[in-house]
Parts: sequence; C-alpha cells; structure tokens
Amino acid sequence: MGNEAKWEYFRVMYERYHKAERKARAVLLDEFCVTTGYNRKYAIRLLNGPRPEKERVRRPRERKPQYGKLVISVLAAVWETAGYPWSVRLKALLPSWMPWIGKRYRLSAKLEQQLLAMSARQMDRRLESRKRQQKRKIYGRTKPGVLLKHHIPIKTDSWDVKAPGFTEVDLVSHSGDSADGEFAYTLNLTDIHTGWTESRALLGKSEIAVQEALDEIQRGLPFRLLGVDSDNGSEFINWHLKGWCDAKQIQLTRGRPYKKDDNAHIEQKNWTHVRKLLGWDRYDSGAAVEAINAVYRQELRWWMNLYLPSVKLVKKVRVGSKLRRVYSPAQTPWERVLASGQADARRVAELKKLRSMLDPFALAQSVDRKLESIYALANRRLSPKAANLCSATAVEKPRRGKVQKKDFPPALGNPAKGAGFPLSHSHYGGCSVTSLMSR
Repeated sequence: MGNEAKWEYFRVMYERYHKAERKARAVLLDEFCVTTGYNRKYAIRLLNGPRPEKERVRRPRERKPQYGKLVISVLAAVWETAGYPWSVRLKALLPSWMPWIGKRYRLSAKLEQQLLAMSARQMDRRLESRKRQQKRKIYGRTKPGVLLKHHIPIKTDSWDVKAPGFTEVDLVSHSGDSADGEFAYTLNLTDIHTGWTESRALLGKSEIAVQEALDEIQRGLPFRLLGVDSDNGSEFINWHLKGWCDAKQIQLTRGRPYKKDDNAHIEQKNWTHVRKLLGWDRYDSGAAVEAINAVYRQELRWWMNLYLPSVKLVKKVRVGSKLRRVYSPAQTPWERVLASGQADARRVAELKKLRSMLDPFALAQSVDRKLESIYALANRRLSPKAANLCSATAVEKPRRGKVQKKDFPPALGNPAKGAGFPLSHSHYGGCSVTSLMSR
C-alpha cells in the first residue's frame, strides 16, 4: 500500500474509530495496524490525534545549500584550469593543488575544508550546467605498412602489466582538409601502467624522423622503455624502427589491421593530449613544428604528467543486463611512477625538484599563451572551413577555457584571469566548437 492510499484509509478509519463504541475500538485498531503495517503505539497516536485534512498537506523540505557561490566559483575555476576533468579526477587533484588554490583565491581555512569535503557526485551536480560543450571529430592519415608483418608479433591480449615501460604509440595527423604535400604529425606515446604520456611534433612521417622522436622520448622517460605497441602504419612497421628496438632490447608489437580497440590507450590520449589542444587545423611549416614541440617538451608534459590525476579500469562486473565498471583511485602518472619502485633515480630527483617549483595555474597560463601563437601558424587555406568561418565573422571569439570575471562574486574578483586552459573545446584555428554550434 502506497503513502497516498494509507492516507485515504487513515481518513476513513479516523471517522469509524471515533464513532465506534469503546469496546469496538480495539478491533478497529488491530485492523488499522494490520492494513497499514504501522506500530500499534504510532497508530494510537494517529487515531487519537487531530482530525486529518481532506487533502494531505505536503511540507516542502527545507534545506539550506551547504556550499556557497564562492566555493562553487572556485571549484569551477579549478575545473576549467585543470582541463575539465571527470569529477573523480577533479576531487583527487584538489588536495595536491590546494596550496596554490588557497594562495591564488585567498580562501579561508573553512572554505578550503568545504572544497575538500565536497563529494564527486556533488561536483557533478554543481558543474552540470557547464558540461554541455563537447564535440569530437576524427581524421585519419594512416597508410598500412606491408613490410615486416610476419616478423612483428600481433598483440591482441589485454594489457596486464605491473611495471612501467610497456607503451602504445601512434601518429596524429595535422593535415587539415588536404592530405597533399608535407605536413605535421604528432607522435604520441603512453605508458600502460602509469599513464605517463609524451608527445613530439614531426614534419612528415619518415622512418628516420619517427625513430629519432622515439629516441628523444626514451631518453626523457623516468623509467626504462621495455615495449612499443603500434598500429600497422608504414611509419612503424619498417626495418629502421625494428633495428632500433632490437639494439635497445625493446619489444616491438603491433595491433590487428583496422582494429582500433587493440590500441585503445593511445587512441584516448590522441584525443585528450592532441586533438583537444590543436584541433584539426593544418600545420605544414617548420616554425609550426618548433612551436608545437616547445609546448610538448615542457609545460604540457609537466602539467599532464605531474598534476592531472586519472583513473584506471580494474574490472568489469555484470549486474543483470548492465555492465558495471570498477576503477582504481585517481592518481597522477607521477604518483604511479613513484609507487612502482622502478623509476630512474636521477630522473625522479629532477622531477621532484621541478614539481616543488612549478605552479599548475602558471603552467596553464603558459600553455594557453603558447597555443595562441601556435594557432597563428596554422595554414588557414587548407584548414577546415570552420576556421575560416570564425575568422570571417564579426562575432567575438570566446576565451578558450578562461574564467570570466562575471563568474566570480565581487569579493573574489578575477584572480584566475588568463589562467585558463583550452582543453574543453576542439579548436578550429582558435575558434571553439561551442561557438560554431551556437551560430
């Protein structure tokens, strides 16, 4: 019996109870308890209490908001500066970022405590209105390699490594609307165990250029490179790269043709570490490649690996017809490298010193400035038409991911001016997808 039915039954029983003789009331009380399931003492209080109204009065639940506008504004500013991470990752990064957050926004101890106490689900609810500005688009310029396929084993089993060093690698094209001529690529490499990711920009995808970029990445990793898993592109399936791997005792494997799920880890990083920043514009000059590498080798590398936590899938549990995914606690790649116990001591000492000196907000500012200079080097003639649309219209371009002054209460001002990071949009030459969709 539902609550409404119980209420109607109570109204009828109340009249019968008060009209009945004293001896008959015990029988009515027993019937009332059995029908409604109420405790006998509670039922006596109801039947002897005030007469129920014809319509049940619903008292609104009065609950004051626990978190004020100031806390939510700071949370939104950190979320935008951190590149719009998932709420679980956002909650995980707050404790390590708190020294800079408190200094930047001049928070009291009480507000800091409220920010740290907020649950991930609460963050989702408070940031819900800001989360509807995403769109993705994928271009591919991979040419299948025909050499060495019978020498390089196919890896189809799921990764179950307990130590850093086994990686996936891929190239991301920056060709714009045309695949003609020579243009830039991003070589992306991610470690399976720790999530540590490195990127380098190349002009063209020659065998030598790919090998040299991998060699540079290998020298900068805080752990030993043990394995490289790639797709079947000719830039990876060649004797030049195989000889380099054999000389350094690095295992070279490949996925199945036309099966992107075999390289799912690096495909995800292609989106979060490349496309979200550089979009689909065309970069085909040496100056553009140098500018992209300037942000890949320094600020972006430090910011992504030292300060941004991520989660890893532990297992999948089937509950009826649904598949429930269980994730590990959010950690930064840097924390996973330290926990592995197999990192290079010299590299770890250098990164520890660097991390103690860096400010994630200042890193975001620096990345934003460098990206602005990179967008100016794009080849507009061969970039997607959306870029030309942005430059041709008189509508003011949105500030990519930056915190607007109106988002803050007057007392806070705009301490994060220029501290944004454009990871929330897919950019077409400096124009966000959100602005294009609104026109």
